[in-house]
Amino acid sequence: MANAIELIVDGYVRLQDRRALDHLRMQRRKLAVGLKALTGFDCRTAIQQIEEDIVVIEAGLAQLDEAATS
Repeated sequence: MANAIELIVDGYVRLQDRRALDHLRMQRRKLAVGLKALTGFDCRTAIQQIEEDIVVIEAGLAQLDEAATS
């Protein structure tokens, strides 16, 4: 079963909403940077999930790029 970010990205790809995907990726990157800067807390699991989300978002952006070039 698809996780939430996959469903969200799929929706944005269907709508061809590149700006929303870019915003989502930027938000996730900022969140990862903030979590990596924390001291005294073990945020590895959250950081890993965010990085996986970014991979899914970038795959959606790649789909939009492919559609634009065809």
